Amino acid sequence: MKLLTTIALLVASTLSLAETPQQIRQTYAAEAAAQQAGFTASAKRGETLFRQRFAVSDKMPDCTACHTANPVNAGQHVITGKSIKPIAVAGNGERFTDPAKVEKWFVRNCKEVVGRLCTPAEKADFVAYMSEVR
Repeated sequence: MKLLTTIALLVASTLSLAETPQQIRQTYAAEAAAQQAGFTASAKRGETLFRQRFAVSDKMPDCTACHTANPVNAGQHVITGKSIKPIAVAGNGERFTDPAKVEKWFVRNCKEVVGRLCTPAEKADFVAYMSEVR
């Protein structure tokens, strides 16, 4: 238990220092590896998560409901109508550069779309996909 607490604190402190999508992905991947030996982030799994339909909300059944099928394009929130900058790094170089914002949006969006908090592995995979998609 003490080891897990130490690892969690290390990951949290590392995440607060991260400034690039790669660093944020690596931080989530390290946290996932502490839970699942041999974990490596996968852009393919990240894309699957992005496109997967969940039964939580008819208005927001998947990430593409707001972010469009092409994450390089701008989106629009399906409920508020608010414009959303592209979620992919190729469309918005500021994405996944502020660890606090990244975590805030994972918490909010995972709860609303997936119906639960996303795991560190899912976060690492998602960031991997959004960093690689063109």
